[in-house]
Amino acid sequence: MASRNDLDEIAEELYALPPAQFTAARNARAGMAERPIAAHVKALRKPSVSAWAVNLLAREGQLGDALELAAALREAQEDLDAAELSRLGRQRRALVAALATQAVGLAEDAGVTVSTAARGDIEKTINAAVMDAAAAAAVMTARLVTPLEAGAFEQADLADAVGGSVPGVAEPAVRDDLAERRARKAAEKAAREAERAANEAERELGRIEAQRQKLQERVDHVEERIGDLRRDLERLESEQAKAVEELTGIEAERTAAASRAQAAAKEAERARDAVSE
Repeated sequence: MASRNDLDEIAEELYALPPAQFTAARNARAGMAERPIAAHVKALRKPSVSAWAVNLLAREGQLGDALELAAALREAQEDLDAAELSRLGRQRRALVAALATQAVGLAEDAGVTVSTAARGDIEKTINAAVMDAAAAAAVMTARLVTPLEAGAFEQADLADAVGGSVPGVAEPAVRDDLAERRARKAAEKAAREAERAANEAERELGRIEAQRQKLQERVDHVEERIGDLRRDLERLESEQAKAVEELTGIEAERTAAASRAQAAAKEAERARDAVSE
């Protein structure tokens, strides 16, 4: 049966290499290994750039201060000392940022460029080591494969995050049928992505429905207003028609009165003429 120590020694050699060299070196090393351990070596996964940079930092012995701070922080949390928690929190953030900068520098010295996203993962991983003793144990192996984030993993997940063994964490069995294992992982990933897509579609549907509801309320309000305006128009048209009718009557009366006045004036004029004669 493969020795855990033997596997860890081989893994330490491999994870010291830049990620671009890992796969070829791993395959060559698996080809040279004895049968009991060859499958375990072959199953070692290529590290992400962020995990590899943290491995460099652990290998250089730069994480001791962070782990001492972790113990102090956990003690302060247990004692519920708010002032000490605040002070240590500031110290933790500053130390994590400084260590991440060192890790990026070590990676670049080795000829590996670290992206902004990878630097963020480096900070999250160092912070996880500070906040969680199990994460610290995983990081200190210098065989990290994937980045970690505080509060985002179970202790059992650490076995998959490290190449080889993790102190205090049971090592998962390595299957010889790697194709089946990869297919299962691909299926699990596809299921997670499908679930995320479904959740995103559900959120988008909710957003659209909320927008539709607002627009429907606006339409209803405008239609109600149009109805009010139509009723007002009908009332005004009725009032206009009545006023026009009354105006027509008044005009007729005015014309008749004007005619009578004109006739009376003529009659008065004839009467004056008769008196003068």
